[in-house]
Amino acid sequence: MSSQKTSGKQTADRVAAARAREAHYKAARERSERIKKVFTVVVAVVLVLALGIPTVALSLLGGAH
Repeated sequence: MSSQKTSGKQTADRVAAARAREAHYKAARERSERIKKVFTVVVAVVLVLALGIPTVALSLLGGAH
């Protein structure tokens, strides 16, 4: 009988460890997705500025002539 209790406890421990691993991987995946989204937004802003600033400068300088 005591071996059944031990195996039941071991099974419960294994299930708890599996749930903890799954929660850890889920959190890591969500963190990774959030970082990708932030990176995408930053790249988009940099591109808009890189293309917009010279365009505005050329239009201002070109209009002065």
